[in-house]
Amino acid sequence: MTAEPQPKVEIQPVKTPGDLHAALAIREVVFIEEQQVPADIERDDEDPTAFHVLAFVDGHAIGTGRLVERREPPEGEAGRWGHVGRMAVLVSHRKQGIGRRILEALEAEARARGLDGLVLHAQVYAHGFYKKMGYEDWGTIFEEAGIPHIQMRKRLRPADFEPDPAA
Repeated sequence: MTAEPQPKVEIQPVKTPGDLHAALAIREVVFIEEQQVPADIERDDEDPTAFHVLAFVDGHAIGTGRLVERREPPEGEAGRWGHVGRMAVLVSHRKQGIGRRILEALEAEARARGLDGLVLHAQVYAHGFYKKMGYEDWGTIFEEAGIPHIQMRKRLRPADFEPDPAA
């Protein structure tokens, strides 16, 4: 028995209004239709300015995620931090490593922006995925849109990192 070849996945930043529409359409299917998240909670004021990525398979958008720079570092932290959110992969393409690729792209963008770390609100069922990706629990379980979540964080640079002023 021969294993089916894995589909070629491309991760690209959202650059056009059409790209953003595709990202929002994926989120609508995953969050609003599947998980019954109210539309007014799923969409927010961060969407127009956030950094979004899309995952494509055979030219079709099948996953998305976004990065928002936080105005303040998390409590007890210093530096510049980001918030990863709205991670969504269509059910037909889950469990194929696409979420990992989306998260890696968002982390790469955060590093390119010089962010010191990332926080996220993980749905409890996805907790293990984020742990494998190097995130640690940071708080207790809470409900968001009626779904249990846990806040997690990941340092991208050591806490004592000092940027080179000459750079």
